[in-house]
Amino acid sequence: MISRIYEDKKRNLEDALSCIKSGDRIYVPGNAATPFALLKGLAQRDDLKDIKVHHVLLMEDDPFKDKKGRFRHVGLFIGPGDREAVNKGDADAVPIHLHEIPKVIKNNIIDIDVTFLHTSPPDEHGFLSMGVEVVATKAALERSKIVIAQVNPNMPRTLGDCFVHISRITHLVEVEESLPELKKRGFTEVEEKIGRYIADLIEDGNTLQLGIGGIPDAVLFYLKEKRDLGIHTEMISDGVMELIESGIITGSKKTLHPGKVICTFILGTKRLYEFVDNNPIFELHPCDYTNDPFIISQNENMVAVNSAIEVDLTGQVCSDSIGTYIYSGFGGQVDFIRGAARAKNGKPIIALPSTAKGDQISRIVPYLKQGAGVVTTRADVHYVITEYGVAKLWGKTLSERAKTLIEVAHPKFRAELEKAAWERKLIPHLTYISKEKNNK
Repeated sequence: MISRIYEDKKRNLEDALSCIKSGDRIYVPGNAATPFALLKGLAQRDDLKDIKVHHVLLMEDDPFKDKKGRFRHVGLFIGPGDREAVNKGDADAVPIHLHEIPKVIKNNIIDIDVTFLHTSPPDEHGFLSMGVEVVATKAALERSKIVIAQVNPNMPRTLGDCFVHISRITHLVEVEESLPELKKRGFTEVEEKIGRYIADLIEDGNTLQLGIGGIPDAVLFYLKEKRDLGIHTEMISDGVMELIESGIITGSKKTLHPGKVICTFILGTKRLYEFVDNNPIFELHPCDYTNDPFIISQNENMVAVNSAIEVDLTGQVCSDSIGTYIYSGFGGQVDFIRGAARAKNGKPIIALPSTAKGDQISRIVPYLKQGAGVVTTRADVHYVITEYGVAKLWGKTLSERAKTLIEVAHPKFRAELEKAAWERKLIPHLTYISKEKNNK
């Protein structure tokens, strides 16, 4: 029965996409679940115009790069595939907390006509797994008239609230291709120092949210002496897999979903994708569950680690833009900062190197750049960590915040930051400038 339904819905790429018409609004999963074959096939439809393609992070090259005016990205989190188009004005960006994306789709604020999927083959009961990304795909499915699935034997069958029955699929296209991989690049000396500071704040039995990159990898490296850690996060990388294999991540002390690793997408190497395949320790859920601050806060001893582009002297955090240049998005930063803050014994952390461009620019700044967006407000920030230490800001006055942030800034910028703080009437004395004069 299932095999007959499958064969009835199977199409070649051209036939499957023939139902798309001008003016359609399409939702596409992102990250390593981006259905590239469907997108590249869609880009070849020269008869279409006014197509909007909604997605979270789009990896690799933009298939619509030379199709200006006919296809337009609507990025819910900006990535390398659409960053150039957004900053040229050829694509749209939506500032939104990750946990709210399904809600704007369900409420028709973002209207979806067609949903593309990238799934595993169906099981004997006819259920296809959405594999390495769920995010807002289930919400889009509920609103779509047409659902086109790219079925890939290399897509792992992940478990959790991440299945769609074959009866909901309009057309399916078989495409065997490797998933995009994100290789571990290791971490720098600066990232190692930051990771060590963060690891010192993590205790046995804590539940963690970590992103991807050098700092999270450094944190995971320094957790090898910890025990019974848990994971409730939006994304999983190879470092989490390695700590599961070594018995450090067990989830046995979690107060929500004990014994389970909870996430909404997975991004890493082929080995990670093979590890999560049919692995019951992992549960993938839509992001309105994983990233709901109320849900997050039910994890006692929750430690959330997020990054920033720059932090001003009062604690305002910009993490989605460089001035007016849109770089990424809100993602789940505020979701987890607020969730961890509400959790019993929670620790919300913002971590960043103290400088950029080879120590030429301080990332602790007197003011955010003109046009920069505040992602996490100064009222939400508890810890800011650089390679020079831990700044505890929660409950502190503006004066106390400025002083402690200057202490974790790079030494070469401390005097000028102090002068700026003094000029803003944030601090009454010029300690670092006085030291510089005495040293001369």
